[in-house]
Amino acid sequence: MSNFSTFLAEDRRLVILRVLAELPAYRTNSFLLHTLLAKWGHEPSTDQVKGDLAWLREQQLVTVDDVEGVYIATLTTRGADVAAGRAMVPGVKRPGA
Repeated sequence: MSNFSTFLAEDRRLVILRVLAELPAYRTNSFLLHTLLAKWGHEPSTDQVKGDLAWLREQQLVTVDDVEGVYIATLTTRGADVAAGRAMVPGVKRPGA
């Protein structure tokens, strides 16, 4: 990946975690995440969103349930720590102060 592609992926992953952290049940579906990422200046494909969710799941930052092709992501405690800047994971942008 190029430096710019890496930067975009890290920022998308942070945005996903921060969105989940703000939701009452700490969960939402991949289609809503796609829409919210566009609101925050990203224009990812559906495959990119699903790929980011799979990557975040591998890092134990979210859990993901596949419901008829729609991914339902739920923030983990570790994911909440990363979203808030209390923990760092390579591959996720650190939030600003």
